[in-house]
Amino acid sequence: MLRTKGEVLRDEGSAPAEREEAMARLQQIPNVGPKRAGELLKLGVRSLEDAAGKGPEEMYYELCAIDAKRHDPCVRDIFAAVVSYANGGPARPWWEFIPQRKARDKARREEVR
Repeated sequence: MLRTKGEVLRDEGSAPAEREEAMARLQQIPNVGPKRAGELLKLGVRSLEDAAGKGPEEMYYELCAIDAKRHDPCVRDIFAAVVSYANGGPARPWWEFIPQRKARDKARREEVR
């Protein structure tokens, strides 16, 4: 379900202390700093477990919709690294996910032709 910008500003009704705890938890995930932690919170991800089973592509497009702007495509790779780790995979740098993203994008472009 897409959230609107107004819903994000309320941060799901959480108290500031709860938000700070979630930010700290999220920043323990490899590849996640303060900015990405805030973005994950916008998506309703408050812990590593919340990211398990999610679709990195869907997360990226939902974030773009929430913020009403197109984010750097590398954010998709960071989300892919987070979801992979949440699903029990090893911690890997986000840039290792770039070739997979580019291959998917190329396949989609070729489908359109």
